[in-house]
Amino acid sequence: MEPLAQTLYEDLQCKDWQVEGILRMFLNTIDSDVAEDSDNLVVYGTGKAARNSEAVEAILSTLKNLKKDETLLIQSGKPVAVFKSFEHSPRVISVNSVLVPAFSNWNEFRQLEKSGLTMYGQSTASSWSYIGSQGILQGTFETFHAIAKQHFGGTLEGKWILTSGLGGMGSAQPTAVKMNNGVSLIVEVDPFKIERSIKHNICDVSTDNLDDALQYISDAIAENDSLNVVLLGNAADVYQELVHRNVLPDIVTDQTSAHNLLEGYIPSDYSINHAKRIREQVPEMYLRDAKKTVVQHVAAMVELKRRGSIVFDYGNSIRQQAYSAGYKDAFSFANFIPEYIRDLQCEGYSPFRWIALSGDPSDIYKIDHIVKTQFSNNETIRKWIEYAQANVRFQGLPARTCWMKAEDRIWISEEVNNLVAKGILQAPVVFTRDHMDAGSMASPLRETENMKDGSDYVGDWPVLNALLNTANGATFVSFQHGGGVGIGYSLHAGMSIVADGSRKTHEKMAKVFNGDVGLGIVRYADAGYEIAQQKARELGLGLKQL
Repeated sequence: MEPLAQTLYEDLQCKDWQVEGILRMFLNTIDSDVAEDSDNLVVYGTGKAARNSEAVEAILSTLKNLKKDETLLIQSGKPVAVFKSFEHSPRVISVNSVLVPAFSNWNEFRQLEKSGLTMYGQSTASSWSYIGSQGILQGTFETFHAIAKQHFGGTLEGKWILTSGLGGMGSAQPTAVKMNNGVSLIVEVDPFKIERSIKHNICDVSTDNLDDALQYISDAIAENDSLNVVLLGNAADVYQELVHRNVLPDIVTDQTSAHNLLEGYIPSDYSINHAKRIREQVPEMYLRDAKKTVVQHVAAMVELKRRGSIVFDYGNSIRQQAYSAGYKDAFSFANFIPEYIRDLQCEGYSPFRWIALSGDPSDIYKIDHIVKTQFSNNETIRKWIEYAQANVRFQGLPARTCWMKAEDRIWISEEVNNLVAKGILQAPVVFTRDHMDAGSMASPLRETENMKDGSDYVGDWPVLNALLNTANGATFVSFQHGGGVGIGYSLHAGMSIVADGSRKTHEKMAKVFNGDVGLGIVRYADAGYEIAQQKARELGLGLKQL
């Protein structure tokens, strides 16, 4: 292995940068500037990075002693074994929240979790690749941009969006709306999250009065301004009140943690403190009230759609929750993936990200520069990088997210690996991605809803993704269940690779990213999507009959 400059190793806690990169990503994921509730290891929503504090200590001590031909196994947030493997093998393989299908439901999961046998890992929380709100920001931008192109001539100027939730995922919404020149009203029940959104300039103004909020929106539209207004309140109550007043937003969605009604969703008339108390003392009562509220919430969204608003499910399983609670019209509006994102994923165009292990923002800016230079003719990528540089706050380790195709990911990863080898960057860089990637998720309420060939429920593809990334030597490989939409409704895989400047890593980059993204293209090509079939032929992927 070609060595890096000796200075890079001075602060290493592990035996090499492959393991050190994973250790720093783990610590970054649970850092208080990144995680929503670092004290309880909750990274975003209800997803955790490790099962408990004892598991954290065991993970850290094991990584610090892990050899370059060993692999650490993580079982639902708990380190369980280290096995001899190969230098080109993953250093960490992690599996989270996976239950036998017949028992894959919240009741069974919560009993196992209560017994200390599992944990809910979401997606990038338990794969230690969460980078804060930036991680979902461009994807949220792409969604609103697709809506603008499809319905409003390419811009949201003069349009307003009603949404809710300012958690780790939802907090990307206001910025994405502003990037598309729109106005938003975000309903949030937690005063702390509102205060945080104002402090970090995610939202522009806050109020606890609906009349004031609507006036802010009206004034902004009249002045052709882009404004984000956050309203303290329960989304179900506010949405219902807007129906009662016959106030019609242009676009309506929701990004509360509705996939987990007990721990991520607040019933009507509950304060945050009251919710915590009832959740712990009388969970049956809490769930009963949450189900009533989610029905009210979704019924209001259905009615707003009937009256003319563009309404979509933003991947949080809110329709399924309302349907399961007895509201039979819950699926009257569509999921955002088949409506706005699927064509992009057919080409392997999905959320990619890289993190500077040096902790120095200048490393990210150097990579930004080569990206803008290489993709100077790609207006979407160039404008995104420029916007992110000017407006996105780094949380924890400096990072950048950027939607890219397979061939673009290979180019940038190999280029960065060369920059590390030459000492132009101060330390290695981790490349990873979101789980909302072309071939990493089977989720019939989100990524794989309404597939052309009817394969919505087929879960083979993310398993193949994890196995292929393991075979190709990604540094970290994970497989999870339930992320984003809840127990019983998704299977998904994650991966990370540390660009340490070595020749061996350079050789693995193309295999890892060609396989990781290419499998998604093959998945959609196999389902009959012509865009994916053309891309598969272009890249030489899949079988000839595709």
